[in-house]
Amino acid sequence: MIRYALVGIGILAIIPIAWFAWWLLSPIFTTNEVYEDFPNAARAVVPEGMSRADVEATMALAAASDSPADEAMPAALMESTAAPQDLVKAAGNFRDADSFHKGSGNAFIYELSSGERILRLDEFRVTNGPDLRVLLANTPDPESHGDLDDSGYHELGKLKGNVGAQNYDIPDSVPLSDVESVVIYCKPFRVVFSVATLAKAEG
Repeated sequence: MIRYALVGIGILAIIPIAWFAWWLLSPIFTTNEVYEDFPNAARAVVPEGMSRADVEATMALAAASDSPADEAMPAALMESTAAPQDLVKAAGNFRDADSFHKGSGNAFIYELSSGERILRLDEFRVTNGPDLRVLLANTPDPESHGDLDDSGYHELGKLKGNVGAQNYDIPDSVPLSDVESVVIYCKPFRVVFSVATLAKAEG
């Protein structure tokens, strides 16, 4: 009888351990793709012959340029986006944190015509992991939890997907003048997965 009781206790103990191990390890073997429209592109009518990605790329390039464009934006697109152009405040490219934690793609910080600020991840891919978070760090090249703690950072929330194109709201309380990089960070293990050092727009 005691033997059977011990077996039952052992099984009950294994269940939460197995669940926790699955929660930690399963993201490594899965890909979570999340594709979101750029806020203005989401409101735009897509002209004939253009894809939604073409619209987004055209608008991002126009917003990043301070000089008049040599090539006019398609008329149908101009008609559907009457709001002032959004401004690129900073931009950078994601890179690997180490040989296992890899990342690529682009990070843009936009100030929208509405006054809101967003972080835009584009053509983005990072090694998946448990409970990944998106951070704005006050240092250009953090390599560890200690670097983040020493310089300071702002968490924008959970990473929506380890592949895709995504938007993250930046609270008004975050001073963009202090932000030097975008960090993908594993909260349970306190590990940096990828970093995009930001170059800031002039003015």
